[in-house]
Amino acid sequence: MDGETRLPLTLWEGRDAETLSDWLREHPGVEVVCRDGSPAYRQGITAGAPEASQVSDRFHLWQGLSKRVQEIAGAHRGCLPAATLEPEPAAKQLTSADGAAEARYTADTPARRHAKRLFEAAQAVADTGRSYSSMARELGLNRRTVHKYAGASSWQECVRRRYPRRPTPLDPYLGYLRQRWEEGEHNGVVLHQEIVAKGYRGHYQQVKLALQPLRRDLPLEETHERPTTPREVARWIAIAPDQRPLDVSQRLSRLLSHCPELRRTHELVRDFAHMLGVRDATLLPIWLDHLTNAGLPALAGLAKTLREDEAAVLHGVTSRYSSGMNEGRITDVKLQKRIMGGQAGIPLLRQRVVQIAHLRRRYPEPNPPTPG
Repeated sequence: MDGETRLPLTLWEGRDAETLSDWLREHPGVEVVCRDGSPAYRQGITAGAPEASQVSDRFHLWQGLSKRVQEIAGAHRGCLPAATLEPEPAAKQLTSADGAAEARYTADTPARRHAKRLFEAAQAVADTGRSYSSMARELGLNRRTVHKYAGASSWQECVRRRYPRRPTPLDPYLGYLRQRWEEGEHNGVVLHQEIVAKGYRGHYQQVKLALQPLRRDLPLEETHERPTTPREVARWIAIAPDQRPLDVSQRLSRLLSHCPELRRTHELVRDFAHMLGVRDATLLPIWLDHLTNAGLPALAGLAKTLREDEAAVLHGVTSRYSSGMNEGRITDVKLQKRIMGGQAGIPLLRQRVVQIAHLRRRYPEPNPPTPG
């Protein structure tokens, strides 16, 4: 890719150092090369364009750090339950609201009355010793229905089971909605706006549906937090604090207060995020020392890897160039390969890449994005 025009140049066959170095020798004058942390690319650029500045891509730097955070979270898996609130004892949950919920599940509904009638009819003919098919013809029911009700010990067994509700993004805000409802705020639009200010990203319709039990004087249905995984912890730490949803902030705060290793990891990740945000690598050597001395093998190994490529990492933090432009073109190549049933070889795909570049030069974007 051309870092200035953001247009594809060619499609290589292979990803080894020789292919890269040969292409750079055939195209002298390259001043800046943006790449990931692959040693093969590093060697190929050094051999083919020794005067070029190598830039370690910011996305791959952040991805490598996130993988090490996930390793640390996996090594401290015993601390992860601290992020989940334990349910209160059953004795403390016996409230009038729970009584109302129980009454709702055992209420005399048409479906339950229908199940009771079917049970009584099936039991009345079950003692005759006849086949299920014969009983089904007499009752005008399906054979499986007769078999179900005739073999049950009570009609309650035949009522459709009520499975636990799946967690939703609205669950962390149910307590707040209940509190505001009890305070007298019954406008769903207003309540939706309030939880959006607290980090909720869902639609108003979800809030409207959640408030229906409260409008019928019934409690909101609570769900238990599911166990936390190392991958979730790595994602929580990677998210900027001001962009974390309310439940993520609360769970991460509980986890970090319980696990000093993850708290230290979180601080180091936020320090690196600040350097990327302001594009200032002045504190990069000090930050690498902190990685080495953090007492965490995963971070120490990352610090060693980054020191071996420190010049490119420094350029990656401060440079306006990145490899982000490649991802869209890679998607184009994959699309072309799917269109041709996966049978397209490298020469044909290379020709298509060149054609796309020609069309983009002929019909440029009205407002092309900046390289950074």
